Formats: sequence, structure tokens, C-alpha cells
Amino acid sequence: MNGAHPLDLAIIAAYVAATVAIGFWISKKASKNLRSYFLGGNAIPWYFLGLSNASGMFDISGTMLMVYWLFVYGMKSVWIPWLWPVFNQIVMMVYLSVWLRRSEVLTGADWIRFRFGDGRGAQLAHLVVVLFALINVVGFLAYGFIGIGKFASTFIPLQLATDPATNANLWGLAITALTTLYVVKGGMFSVVFTEVLQFVIMTAACIGVGVIAMQQVSPEMVDAATPDGWRDLWFGWRLDLDWSGVMEAANQKITGDGWELFSLFVGLCLFKGVLASMAGPAPNYDMQRVLSARTPKEAALMSGFVSLVLLVPRYMLITGLTVLALAFFSDKLNGMGDQIDFELILPFAMREFIPVGLFGLLVAALLAAFMSTYAATVNAAPAYVVNDIYKRYFNPDASDNTYVRMSYATSVIVVLAGTAFGFVINDLKNVVNWIVGALYGGYVAANLLKWHWWRFNGWGYFWGMTGGIGSAMAIAVVVENYPRLGGFETNLALFPVTLVVSLIGCVAGSLLTEPDDPQVLREFYRKVRPWGWWGPVRDQLLAEHPDLQANRDFPRDAVNVAVGIAWQTSLTALGIFIVLKDWRSTIISLAVIAVTSLVLKFNWYDRLQDYPEGVTPAVGAAD
Repeated sequence: MNGAHPLDLAIIAAYVAATVAIGFWISKKASKNLRSYFLGGNAIPWYFLGLSNASGMFDISGTMLMVYWLFVYGMKSVWIPWLWPVFNQIVMMVYLSVWLRRSEVLTGADWIRFRFGDGRGAQLAHLVVVLFALINVVGFLAYGFIGIGKFASTFIPLQLATDPATNANLWGLAITALTTLYVVKGGMFSVVFTEVLQFVIMTAACIGVGVIAMQQVSPEMVDAATPDGWRDLWFGWRLDLDWSGVMEAANQKITGDGWELFSLFVGLCLFKGVLASMAGPAPNYDMQRVLSARTPKEAALMSGFVSLVLLVPRYMLITGLTVLALAFFSDKLNGMGDQIDFELILPFAMREFIPVGLFGLLVAALLAAFMSTYAATVNAAPAYVVNDIYKRYFNPDASDNTYVRMSYATSVIVVLAGTAFGFVINDLKNVVNWIVGALYGGYVAANLLKWHWWRFNGWGYFWGMTGGIGSAMAIAVVVENYPRLGGFETNLALFPVTLVVSLIGCVAGSLLTEPDDPQVLREFYRKVRPWGWWGPVRDQLLAEHPDLQANRDFPRDAVNVAVGIAWQTSLTALGIFIVLKDWRSTIISLAVIAVTSLVLKFNWYDRLQDYPEGVTPAVGAAD
């Protein structure tokens, strides 16, 4: 195996050493106070935050999944990530990052106090957000532990134990310990600057794999290994992709996924995705990147930069591995019959076709993808425990050193909890699907209304989130017995149910209780200035600020989101077309990217504004 070559091992070792060294090198800068530790002191340039966020989104499990999607669904796989939804970064870019950064808080739970005040309802809302955040953190840390261990034990030849499961767990412990070490010491500074290094490594490896595939696989070889329509980006009511006579197992996979009615599937993804994106980021590392930006305008630029730098190289890797497998691995996959495992595509292509040197770089890159996501998740946890629980309820007057030391301890504790779950949970895929699908579905209604309706209060938020989380728990039980409903994955099919239950809790909880403190509402609207139903609050503010202007940018923001989704989708397709050597489609993609970029330049970038007229930033007041 290529991975046994000393050059590959030296590259991997050099990467790990550099990552840990960066964490210790900048640890002094990170430990000044909570804002420095959690948000990098709001001093990190937007392009570094963008590279860091892109690195954190480049996980190996998602990459393996996308390789399988492209293999089976061809160019139509470009639309499948809308299930997550990937275009949440566009909504963030267009307006939500600006609104969120204007709050000048440390965490998502801290934001709840900024929006709802300190009443009883606001306190319950604050606690339910902390609970939601910690469920996310522990779940994804467990997922990361299992993934890191399996990946390292597969591609690094050194065996730490003879039993494969034990060997994977020991590798998971070793890499988890290293990652935790540099994150705990360096906080957000460490996370960002190590992820910038990781992104450079990943990009180089991605382009290298794409170039190798272009050299070894011709378009004719791809066409011979795929059915008619595999290269078609557009679709009708049905998928109409028939692998009969080519690879029968692929047809079975399509049937099992339940996406044959492809237009309906994409429509459901778009419906859910738009609402989820407008709700804003979940309280995790993505939100922390936005809050870490130096200004609201830079927060928006950071969110847009993620798509610009991530999509083309990542899809060059995905497409490179896919076409190598199509050309050289199809016979072996066919030989597996009903036991076919499409997840073997990535490791097979790596082992058989990636040369010495690049193999070590690619292993380091995929290892970096694990570590960056894991590191960002670890950094998010103490922000909620220390800032939102310990500081607020137990020790509000402690020194900065005390809070930072508590952050160290909290990081270690949540890593141990995630690792413990990683040891005892065998099938974590379903758990993660539930978190991303059902649990996030319960997050949508409350977090959409918090931006746009003045009468929505802390009680409404609490009952909306409680109803959403409760219905997500019920869906987890349904999924055990009915993985699919109406031909669709149950978490997606029952999204409207979760949404309605949560929405009822939101509206009833708000209208059956008193409105929030008018002063809190006025300060929120004055500072953030969202569009939506804020008339009564705006009327109150006009008495003190007669020049105050309402936000009437909804039509422009909606147009920019639509244009941005087309821009992002074209970037995704571009990486695939380049490796497939489909030059006509490459030129069309570049033309769409150019036109949409021009529209966004004049209709979005030129109109970005840090703060509304008359609002002065006050970063540092919360330290």
C-alpha cells in the first residue's frame, strides 16, 4: 500500500506536528479574556475566517457520501446537498451574517438575552438553547471520534492493536487528544490558523487528485461505464436514470434512497432549506465564525468566501475519485452483487491510483478535514458552558484567567463525553441524520420568528423549541420502525409535522403571555434592523430617533439569495465539469458564475452596511 512509504508517513507526521505547534505558539494571545478565547478578540481578518469555515465544512464522511452520490446519480447529484441545505451560506452572505454580527455577543445563547431580555421566559429560552447546543456538540464529537479512528486505522499502516475495532478506537483517542490539545491551548485563534493550514493542504491534494483523474480517464471511458443521462444536470418529474445492464446494484440504491420522483424531492429540499437557512445558523462553530468577524460587513464577506474557495477544489476531488472508480473499479463493484458497498470507492481509488507523496498529502488533507470540524466543535462547547451558565448563574465577577481556565476544563470534559459515546454507539450515522434532519427541523420555526416578529417573546421561543425538540424525539422512534414514508427518508417527510408543532408552540406561547420588555425590543431593532413585522417597536423608536429608517430590503435580499444559489450551484458544477473534461459545460458554468458575480457585486457587495445610520459599534463591552 502506498501509505507505507516513508515519504507519505513523513508528510503526515509533519502536518500533525505543525498543527500542534501553531496551537501552542498562539496560546498566549488567545488566553487574554473570553472574547479573545472564543472569538479571537474580533481581530481575525474575514478571509482567514472564511478559509477556516471552509476547512471545517470539508469533512471526510460528507466527501465519501458525495462520491457515492456522484457515482450513482451523475450530474444530478449537484442538487442533492440541498437536503442539508448547502445554500444556507448564501442566506448568511446576503443578510443574516450582518444581522447576527451586529449583536456583538459571544454565543448563540448570549444572543437570546440580547433579543428577549432577562425575564422568566427569556431565561428558559436561554437554557433551551444551551441544551440544544450541547446535544449538538456531544453528538458530533462522538461522530468525529469514530470517523477519525476508522480513517486513521485504514490509511496509516502503524497498528496500535491487533483487533481492528480496538486499533480504530486507539487511533481515535490519539488524534482526539492531539486535536483537543491545540484547541484548548489556543481557542478560536488556534482553530482558525490551524484550519487555514489544513485548507491549503486539502486544496493542493484535491487539485492533484483531479489532475490525475483527467490524465488517466477519458470522457469515452466515463460514458462506457455510465447509463444515458448520467451527464445531464437538469431533470424532469422523475429521475429517469437507468443502470440496467451497467450496474444493477445502482438501480437498487436509487430505489432504496427513494428519490425517483426527483422534482418532488428537490422541491421538498428547497422548501425545508429556505426556511432552515432563514432561521440562521445553529449554535455551533458556524455561528462562532460569524460572531468572530471584525465587522458585520466582514462577517458577510466571510460567509460568501466559503463557497468561493471550497466548492471547486472539493468537487475536483470528489469527481476525480468517482471517475477513477467508474473506469477501473466498476467490475469489482459489480462482482459484489447485492452486497455492494459504494463507500469503498474512496479508499479503493486512493490506494490504487494516488502516487507516493500525493498519497501522504491526501491522507493528511482528509485527516485535516476531520480535525478541523472536530476542533471547531470543541471550541464551541465551552462558550456555552462557561459564558452562558458558569459566568451568568454562578460566578459573574470572576477574573478573565478563571474563565479561560474553566474553558480549558470544559473542553476536556465535553471531549471525554463525546469519546465515551463514540465507544458505546456503533451505528452513529442514524443519530447524526436525526440531529441534522429532525432536531434541526425543530429549530426552524422559533429561530425564524425571532428575527422577523416583534411580538414573538422568550416564552414563545421556549415552547417552540421544546415542541420542536419533543417532536424530533418522537420522529426518532418512528424512524426505527419506518425509515421511509411516502418514498422519502422519514426525517424529511415529517419535517412539516415538526414545523407545525413547533410553530404552534411559538405562536401560542407568545400570545398567551406578556410581550418582552419594550426597551429590550427597541434596542434589538435599533441595532440589528431586520426586516419583518416590527411596526409597533419602530413607532416607539421614532419618538427618540425621528430619522430612523425601516429595513425595506426584503425584495433585494430575496433576489440576491436566488442569484447567490445559482452562483453557488454553478461553482459546484464547475469542479465536476473540469475533471470530466466537458469543456462546453465548463464555459457555460463560467459564464453563469461571471454574470451572477456581476449582479451580486452591484446588488449586494456595493450595498453592504456595517451598522444602520446612527448606531455605533460597542465590541468589548461584553468582555
